[in-house]
Amino acid sequence: MITDEDKERVRQATDVLALVGETVELRQRGNSFWGCCPFHQEKSPSFHVDPQTGLWKCFGCGESGDIFAYVMKRESLEFPDAIRYLADRAGIELQEERGANRGPRRNRLIEALTAAEEYYNTMLLRGRGEGPDAGRRYLGGRGFGSAVCRSWKLGYAPGSGRLVAHLRKMGFTPAELVAADLALESGGRLRDRFYERVMFPIHDRQGHTIAFGGRVLGDAKPKYLNTKETPVFHKSKHLFAFDRAKDSMVATGEAIVCEGYTDVIAMHEAGITNAVAALGTSFSVDHVRAISGFAKQRIVCLFDGDAAGQKAAERAVQFLDKTQLDLVCVVLPDNQDPAEYLADHGVDELRARLAEARPLMDFVFERRLSSYDLSVPGQRVAALDSLAEVLAPLRDSVLLDGYVTQIAQMLGTSVEETRRRVRERPVRRPSANEQVPPAVPAARPASDGDLRALSADERFQVAAERELLALMATAPDALRPYGDRMATFTWADSRNETMAWAMLATPEGTAPADVVAAATGVVSEAPRILAGGRIAMLEGMDLDAKVAFLLDTVELASCRREVQQIRGKLRALGSSPVGQDSVELFRRATELQKRIGELAKQLPSVV
Repeated sequence: MITDEDKERVRQATDVLALVGETVELRQRGNSFWGCCPFHQEKSPSFHVDPQTGLWKCFGCGESGDIFAYVMKRESLEFPDAIRYLADRAGIELQEERGANRGPRRNRLIEALTAAEEYYNTMLLRGRGEGPDAGRRYLGGRGFGSAVCRSWKLGYAPGSGRLVAHLRKMGFTPAELVAADLALESGGRLRDRFYERVMFPIHDRQGHTIAFGGRVLGDAKPKYLNTKETPVFHKSKHLFAFDRAKDSMVATGEAIVCEGYTDVIAMHEAGITNAVAALGTSFSVDHVRAISGFAKQRIVCLFDGDAAGQKAAERAVQFLDKTQLDLVCVVLPDNQDPAEYLADHGVDELRARLAEARPLMDFVFERRLSSYDLSVPGQRVAALDSLAEVLAPLRDSVLLDGYVTQIAQMLGTSVEETRRRVRERPVRRPSANEQVPPAVPAARPASDGDLRALSADERFQVAAERELLALMATAPDALRPYGDRMATFTWADSRNETMAWAMLATPEGTAPADVVAAATGVVSEAPRILAGGRIAMLEGMDLDAKVAFLLDTVELASCRREVQQIRGKLRALGSSPVGQDSVELFRRATELQKRIGELAKQLPSVV
């Protein structure tokens, strides 16, 4: 616990002008100082600092406070962490760090980690032997020369107890090295935690060295070894390169989250300086909150193009209601990671990809749906179960109704049934180490039980199509003249369309049994589907009347379905400027509505 005495010591040691002057250009007017507010965009200075009282205020956005409030706002910190930040800045040791039962002091752990960073960097740049040479070859192959390695403090860990020996000579105790996870103790002896790996130092948002990620150079496992949880490092809270990226996040309004250290370095070196990466764990809600303190517009999830990257996009869905920022997604083609894409295509093409980032949920929906043939009702229902798994983490969110409606429109399912399946779906929480998404279950056949999940309009159209096919099987010659009209239908079940054309392709005068055989040749379920028709068996309606009634009914359902599809396309265009695509969609929708009105007059009982 931080004492009032320590808080006052930190206050007395902090010059408010020097603190604010780190990020704001201040100009003196009389006894006070003015500058442009760091917390909102402005051209005329309205940010006032009074060095006598130690207080500040922006007369533009209304923010104000003392040095602690300033750090909390600027660094997105809680109050105790703001005190610790300023204590570190002033070189003050807080009483909470001096408790005898608290283990090594935090400052000592950071000092040990900083010394290790210097040692690893020296070994990479100046070390001799196969190990350092291999490290330089690996980093050079990623496009990182000596200047990049020096700037990012990249290093090489030789192992064999050499780091432990070096740090012990500097006065660090075994307890401090173990607490910092730089060493492991076994049988009373210390050994290096990392060996024969390229080292990526990890810093907190103030730039202190707090951890490492080590990449193996051979075939040993794991490929990446990260510092475990320590008093100064928490994987779920820290992001690689956050200290370098935070100012750019403020300037651009967005953060780019990658999967790997080398991706982030390559992007920064190419001039995209608002990139960060998660540290050996999944992107977490704490990461989202940390970013939200700096970026104010959107978080771009830039994932590798492989299956693991696509799965990472699905894991990020659970944070959609945890931030006011837009969560958007870019998945690179050809299974490339950002560093590889930069090397092959250049920074301009990568920037273009980032500019075209899509809403995260749209990407996830599209990826899941790509495994299904949505022209078949049964597969649309199977797709519903797949998307329900994605939405399960949001089932208590205010966002759920919007996504449920979106899915229902895409799949032609009932909104109520879609919501029910989402709410009943168990929340699946992938492990941090999961790399490959689970196999998508095979689509089920379109049984009548499946069809109950479809919307009333979808069920109506499927039933009408099957009645038309049943009549076609018994009297194919009566339907042959209407082939051109049927070609305009938007069929609810692609199998029905396939059967229709197979039956119409038979020669005139073909016996009904042979017509059914032609349909069975292209759709194995044809006998079951064709046997269910009832219109053909009804008395009191002649054949021509049955044909006209069923053609009008299917066309009415088809027009309604196409209108629903157009609405979905217009929704996907969102607030984009009205272009030729939008104009054409509106024109087509108008035509369809007119035709729906005409058919509705002819079929009042169906309507």
